[in-house]
Amino acid sequence: MRLRPRRSAVAAVTLLTMGAALPAVAAEQPDRREHPSHRGLSAVVRYTEHGIPHIVAKDYANLGFGNGWAQAADQVCTLADGFVTVRGDRSRFFGPDAAPDHSLSSAGTNLSSDLYFRGVREAGTVEKLLAQPAPSGPSRSVKELMRGFAAGYNAWLKQNRITDPSCRNADWVRPVTTLDVAARGFAIAVLGGEGRTVDAITAARPPASAGPGAAEGPGSSASPGSAGSPEAGGTAGAAPSPPPEEAARAVRELFAADSADMGSNAVAFSGKATANGRGLLLGNPHYPWQGGRRFWQSQQTIPGELNVAGGSLLGTVTVSIGHNAHMAWSHTVATGVTLNLHQLTLDPADPTVYLVDGRRERMRKRTVTVPVANGAPVTRSQWWTRYGPVVTSLGASLPLPWTGGTAYALNDPNAANLRASDTGLGLGKARGTRDVLDTLRRTQGLPWVNTIAADSRGHSLFTQSQVLPRITDGLAQRCSTALGQVTYPSSGLAVLDGSRGDCALGRDRDAVQPGIFGPSRMPTLKDAPYAENSNDSAWLSNADRPLTGYERVFGTIGTQRSMRTRGAVEDVAAMADRGGLTVRDLQRQQFADRVPAADLAGDDVVRACAALPGGTARGTDGREVDVRESCAVLARWDRTMDTDSRGALLFDRFWRRLTAEAGTQLWKVPFSAADPVRTPRGLDTSVPAFATALADTVTELRTAGIALDSRLGEHQFVERNGERIAVPGGTESLGVWNKVEARWDPARGYTEVSTGSSYVQAVGWDGSGCPAARTLLTYSQSSNPNSPYSSDQTRLFSGGRWVTSRFCEKDIRSSPALKVVRVRER
Repeated sequence: MRLRPRRSAVAAVTLLTMGAALPAVAAEQPDRREHPSHRGLSAVVRYTEHGIPHIVAKDYANLGFGNGWAQAADQVCTLADGFVTVRGDRSRFFGPDAAPDHSLSSAGTNLSSDLYFRGVREAGTVEKLLAQPAPSGPSRSVKELMRGFAAGYNAWLKQNRITDPSCRNADWVRPVTTLDVAARGFAIAVLGGEGRTVDAITAARPPASAGPGAAEGPGSSASPGSAGSPEAGGTAGAAPSPPPEEAARAVRELFAADSADMGSNAVAFSGKATANGRGLLLGNPHYPWQGGRRFWQSQQTIPGELNVAGGSLLGTVTVSIGHNAHMAWSHTVATGVTLNLHQLTLDPADPTVYLVDGRRERMRKRTVTVPVANGAPVTRSQWWTRYGPVVTSLGASLPLPWTGGTAYALNDPNAANLRASDTGLGLGKARGTRDVLDTLRRTQGLPWVNTIAADSRGHSLFTQSQVLPRITDGLAQRCSTALGQVTYPSSGLAVLDGSRGDCALGRDRDAVQPGIFGPSRMPTLKDAPYAENSNDSAWLSNADRPLTGYERVFGTIGTQRSMRTRGAVEDVAAMADRGGLTVRDLQRQQFADRVPAADLAGDDVVRACAALPGGTARGTDGREVDVRESCAVLARWDRTMDTDSRGALLFDRFWRRLTAEAGTQLWKVPFSAADPVRTPRGLDTSVPAFATALADTVTELRTAGIALDSRLGEHQFVERNGERIAVPGGTESLGVWNKVEARWDPARGYTEVSTGSSYVQAVGWDGSGCPAARTLLTYSQSSNPNSPYSSDQTRLFSGGRWVTSRFCEKDIRSSPALKVVRVRER
């Protein structure tokens, strides 16, 4: 059913529209052949408090136009940088050796990034996906949104002067095409697969015995050891792969490192736990605070068709996480392994030919030339197979050498997935959790996240509906190589025998593309009193209704949960048991800043600290350190990560060291799948690592001139235009719901926040017809330091305050900050 605003509301938009001319400045004229609009597009953008735009348009192309225009107004430099990336132009403008922003791939250098993205562009990968009819490819509505977004972005560039110093007068800020917008969506889709292995794709070289056909063309020289250099590729005498046990550890560390800057918490409460029988949702995604993976907040409306508010990942055309009048949803990064490897058996006479069922197949050579600033163009080749690109490693600690007999190819099913925008559009239209599931079944577009939702009828939902390679446990058992026999059980990474046709991934009848799981295989929990996820597997989404029966590639069952999951389940289960919940309870949970690690081990730490002989402990350098003051500080600490909390910084630094050094020896009571929230427990303070970690922490803080009882906010903050803003929240190891990870400066402590709570929303329904929603964009709407909206919400976050969502027409019109602009092509 469509959402139909009152006609009076639509009329009000027209009456409020101002026709004032926007400031104009000369800008580069886009090529007519690339111009994404064939007629004049326009939209009404109404700004309320904190610069939040409410975009109204008559159709999808015009809505996309308003979206592109408004995103550019707040984030033009960040957007432009991302478009340079997906065009493969970073080396041209910024030089080949600099490290790119990792928002769109894990490439180590601009050259590596360009080789990959230019290869994608020259192969026509995104164009082919755009050409596929829905549901395999994007719908007409999404294509119109993309076309309009490009036109709106270009119109803003043409009509406005850039004031952000990071790209003011920069020649790399240029008009874009619909293809650029779609390519950005593709880059986000493959972040967990090809995007994770860009360096390994672009560095792959056949061994020397491949002969002249494998040689690189002119201009292919590179510095030794750089991405794409011959030294980085395969050789006939390449080192063997690490032993399976080391490989398993390397893969686990890779996945853990990749998820360090991306995570989330979300909980949906059903009407069984709420005061009015309607659902509640608290979404707390943890995303980077800088760069192209920031959220941007808006409301998007086509009268009678769509009305949705929330946060969009920059450069995307739909709301990523949000709510409408009837339903709210959030995402959490899932544990599903979005890639797998195929071990190739090569023709002894030609290592660029591999065998499948004894038949020879030649690799496809993709030669790419990248223009480079102040230098000759660089040409490199990539090697592609029926399974995907050849790779020479998976992370720094797992080499996959290309030898005369063996190579490894990467399979990333999301490289054929340009459907995420249709998923987002469908969620924006959903009237309840049933519609959420229908959307996920129809579009199958989410690459690496779970979905948690609640609706006004009192339903709750968790589902791990993501695009995963169709690796069943049976297939892995039958087709795993020696390496895969270790990596699949331990980490979910399958390494299959690529020489056997019967090891193909196959197809589920309800899947929109071959080689992925269909919707009926997805772990799903409906209408539980609470459904929660904090980036562990689906198993413990509700401790009373654990999910089982899914394949290993989705995640583990019956294994130890993270400290953050344990703390979250404790909190939300207690809330559900208490019942009578309202939006205010969600707000309290977000800013409680409770430290589960301290509640679990704090008393043990204080007692063991006070019992140290002579009040001293020996550090790793062998020196005795007086730790008596630290014992007193920890005893007085309130065990929160509030900005005024004294002792929080001391415990955080100590706990990081202790958990890293003690490892599995940390607890007296081991993990039990029968008691997964309360185990492991009982801190073993007798291990030598305890006293050493305490001594080293005291030395670290004193060396930096930091008082042991200093307030957390004095050393965990961001600076905006010379203003220091204290930031609450705690690190992953502490298990704090309000997760914040900051960079450690030995001279000052934590300073600039790198990742953590981002677009936060607490949503319910009170029967008034308008959602009762509170939101917070922690790093604020604009990255332009000259914008009034570059730090205003960050100050709110610092003080634990919220923004009241203005969703309904009466609330928008009553905003004291209301500013209405009609934006259009000219």
